[in-house]
Amino acid sequence: MSTIAGLSGLSTVVPVLFRAACPECRARFELSAGALRLAIGASAKTTFYSFTCPECEAMVRKPAGERIVELLTGGGVRTLRLHSTP
Repeated sequence: MSTIAGLSGLSTVVPVLFRAACPECRARFELSAGALRLAIGASAKTTFYSFTCPECEAMVRKPAGERIVELLTGGGVRTLRLHSTP
């Protein structure tokens, strides 16, 4: 068995892209997982994702509900878990 034949069962990895929009310039675009950051806090108010708009370079921060958290973490977005202070 050759090495190439042994690798034939592997599938190609397709990068995940997320659709986003900028509230400043209203541009719509797709971002890779590496362009997004997810912060998970103790409440809905402290759970959000952020990115820099590729059009106007504005820093964008949007709330992230449970479904968005699932999609972003499943797509490989880097996640920061925020701890509450007593």
